[in-house]
Amino acid sequence: MEQIAEQEKQSSIEKTTFTVQEIQELLPHRYPFALVDRILDYTPGERAVGLKNVTINEPFFPGHIPGNPLMPGVLQLEALAQVGGVILTLLPGMKGKFFAYAGVDNARFRRPVVPGDQLIMTVELLSFKRNRIAKMQGRGLVDNQLAVEAQMLFSLLD
Repeated sequence: MEQIAEQEKQSSIEKTTFTVQEIQELLPHRYPFALVDRILDYTPGERAVGLKNVTINEPFFPGHIPGNPLMPGVLQLEALAQVGGVILTLLPGMKGKFFAYAGVDNARFRRPVVPGDQLIMTVELLSFKRNRIAKMQGRGLVDNQLAVEAQMLFSLLD
């Protein structure tokens, strides 16, 4: 009886971290566009904190920029979007759905993201309307310094 009660207690506790394999079950992105290595913290319907380990082996570094490798800003925004995608696909009734960018506002790049950095991204769900349109705020930090921030708009693709 105690074992059943413990199992019920554990099943009612929401999962707060996700491995790369679990993220791949939620999102369709694959190499070279899978840009989230782990979800460090997740609050259902509210926010997620994701991690991107930036390595010299990234396919974009040989061309961006030779001798001074920088993670392209557009890929930093894509990484933020993928963290947001985890939040959206875990909303009730959204499993297996795909949300695409519908807009980006107030994007700012505050410091370079380079090989060896860990980009820690926090994305918050600001609104979700008609089960189709989501607005989110994202921020990415490297060494506790703001690297990227943006407001993002997503639309459900049918």
